[in-house]
Amino acid sequence: MEVLANLGLSLLFGLLGIVIMGIGYLVFDKLIPADFNKELENKNTAVAIVIAGMLIGVAIIVSKVIA
Repeated sequence: MEVLANLGLSLLFGLLGIVIMGIGYLVFDKLIPADFNKELENKNTAVAIVIAGMLIGVAIIVSKVIA
């Protein structure tokens, strides 16, 4: 029974982390005056690296808060 409870908590915190990362992306997108989606469609590698770095940073913060 404890295994199922831990599995449920893991899924809950995983979904929470994904939602928070999505919110972080939206905030980042609103703060920076560039159209990231358009740049990604144009295969701009530099923008992709910036977004990846931002998402990794948010993921590290979220993982520390959840732990």
